Amino acid sequence: MNIPNIISALTIAGSDTGGGAGIQADLKTFAAHHVHGLSAITVLTAQHTRGVNAMHIPPLEFIATQIDTCFSDFNVHAVKLGMLANTEVITLVTEALQRHQPPCIVLDPVMIATSGSTLIEDSALDALRTQLLPLATLITPNIPEAERLLNRHIHSSSDADTAAASLLKLGAHAVLLKGGHLNEGNSVIDRFDNGTLRERFSNPRLALNAHGTGCTLSSAITAQLCLGLKLHQACKAGIDYIARVLHAGYRPGRGNITVLNHIPPKHTE
Repeated sequence: MNIPNIISALTIAGSDTGGGAGIQADLKTFAAHHVHGLSAITVLTAQHTRGVNAMHIPPLEFIATQIDTCFSDFNVHAVKLGMLANTEVITLVTEALQRHQPPCIVLDPVMIATSGSTLIEDSALDALRTQLLPLATLITPNIPEAERLLNRHIHSSSDADTAAASLLKLGAHAVLLKGGHLNEGNSVIDRFDNGTLRERFSNPRLALNAHGTGCTLSSAITAQLCLGLKLHQACKAGIDYIARVLHAGYRPGRGNITVLNHIPPKHTE
């Protein structure tokens, strides 16, 4: 295989020392899909299964250099955006994406860690809405993230349907609204909406306090786009992948957190 023909996926996100989320989860997910993974780290976190102890944002010039370096040498077909902690980082990433114009951008608007720690400044929300959403091929918020983006509560199935449509009006080309935080019985219902196609994906709810599901899902969708699937098909494939790696999950630390097994044993598939 000629090296220039190898398609790569780039994650622009934070680093998780505990290995369950962030770029660690992203790169494991890309590898599980046989997609070459690249990374640009926007924030360093010191975290484990019991919480986030510290965060450090690298110099903006270094973040930009990481991104430009990846695009200068690799065939980047899709970009996954994760933790972007403040307005300055969001603006920098927006400008980099406008320079390089990758075919696909999947935005996971990371705001709150599984442990409850806040991961984005309130002042950065407007930049996220106005600068990044219009560039996104797909945005993948969970319910609390959608509530913050829309500045309203989501309590019911009809609220979630309306919220997905409202997120489109903010400028995203398509939305996958994750339903794990919404009480809809024994199922988790994720809603896809691109303005013309609306689809619900339903899976049984598992009694797990899982870490890294949002990072992993958005990265799986990103990888599937690299492999040529259409957007709604990539969402379905990503959700199916999440179900498999959740079932194979494990608890590596002392906290009550389940980490996904990104390359599960064959008997779990």
